Amino acid sequence: MKSLSTFFSILAILLTNVMCGVVGFNYGKMVWGVENAGYSAPASTALLLSIPYFIGIAVCVVLAFVFRKSGHQSRSITS
Repeated sequence: MKSLSTFFSILAILLTNVMCGVVGFNYGKMVWGVENAGYSAPASTALLLSIPYFIGIAVCVVLAFVFRKSGHQSRSITS
């Protein structure tokens, strides 16, 4: 259980880093598009891409806590 908890913790950290990269890149692309290519949507719409990442990060954090807690409970039962 501890290895699953560690896996989901690392996955949550990786998702935060990927989210920052993707959202930052798309925000810069939208700023360029608004200034030079005539995009009608504001650049802040690129921030909407962070919503699925936040959901994934929240799921990973919850799973990490659940697996960590169940790992502690199984150790206390066997002791």
